[in-house]
Amino acid sequence: MDIEHVRSRFIKHFDGKTGTIYVAPGRINLIGEHTDYNGGFVMPGAIDKVVMAEIRPNGTDTVMCYSIDQKDRVEFNVNDTQGPRTSWARYIYGVVQEMKKRGVEDKGFNTAFSGDVPLGAGMSSSAALESCFAFALNDIFGDNMIDSHELALVGQITEHNYCGVNCGIMDQFASVFGKKNNLIKLDCRNMEHIYVPFNPQGYKLVLLDSMVKHELASSAYNDRRQSCENVLAAIKAKYPDRKIELLRDVDWDMLESIKSEVSEEDYKRAAFFLGEDDRVNGVVDALNAGDYEKVGELMYLTHEALSKEYEVSCEEIDFLNDIAKDNGVTGSRIMGGGFGGCTINLVKEDIFEKFVKDAIIKYGDRYGKRLKVYDVIISDGARKIC
Repeated sequence: MDIEHVRSRFIKHFDGKTGTIYVAPGRINLIGEHTDYNGGFVMPGAIDKVVMAEIRPNGTDTVMCYSIDQKDRVEFNVNDTQGPRTSWARYIYGVVQEMKKRGVEDKGFNTAFSGDVPLGAGMSSSAALESCFAFALNDIFGDNMIDSHELALVGQITEHNYCGVNCGIMDQFASVFGKKNNLIKLDCRNMEHIYVPFNPQGYKLVLLDSMVKHELASSAYNDRRQSCENVLAAIKAKYPDRKIELLRDVDWDMLESIKSEVSEEDYKRAAFFLGEDDRVNGVVDALNAGDYEKVGELMYLTHEALSKEYEVSCEEIDFLNDIAKDNGVTGSRIMGGGFGGCTINLVKEDIFEKFVKDAIIKYGDRYGKRLKVYDVIISDGARKIC
């Protein structure tokens, strides 16, 4: 992101004075898909694509926001109980309200912001926006009174209460807690986390955006959650003396013991979850050993399971996964909720250009769409720049 561009817009649209510049990143998730709502593990990392905001208190109760990318200006009072209707401004309004609930006496401020986190590509531009403003308001008005866990929750609750999106915590957590050259193994049951080194010399991470999103996504997501609940209920009934609250508390023997009592489909969904949690732990071991070939192998296994067991892939994404295999890419899988979106690929640098070119040509020939290509670097989380 260009600091001078953001600063020039801030100066132009307000009183000519400068403020303080903050950034918060988008994220990728290397492995650990559809595990969060079952209390499992995910493995995100902050990336080098961010939302950047310049902010300066204005001595009033009015927040004056200018979206550089939208070329749009919105104002609201910090005490307004309804807030603005403009969708992008709802995120800032929600953060202001949630920070107030936590004792941060937000006053009015001027802000201009921009971002290079691609919209709709599964890199969580909304979490970057929330995390940027939560971190900034905590720094400006709260004297850093709120800890990082709570800042992540502010972003999540903003999505729930002000933007109508019932998201998990992973996106905001990665945006706040991100650390350069490290991924985060996050336990979605209790929010405990560890950093895992990720500095793949001789490799690149690249996302290929299929530019498709099938309509199945929302209903299929609910169906799969229900399948997991069905299996959980059957296991709770069979083991009433055990403390079983989430599918995370189930082991393979327990799952096999109720296989005949649930549908084949429900069994497959639960088996995917147990397998995916095992794969996350396998990737942690491989990264600690510096074995990126093993990481790639587990990424391919996750894609196969997401496609065949959890059935959330689609023809276009499977086609991109096949192109990755044909080009000798180390690891590739669908990233995100499914039925379109991106593949995330771990690619050796010496075949990177050939792979990307081949994917663009073959995908365009097959589907008449041009792939969007995003190479990403694992970077730091929310922070003050200057």
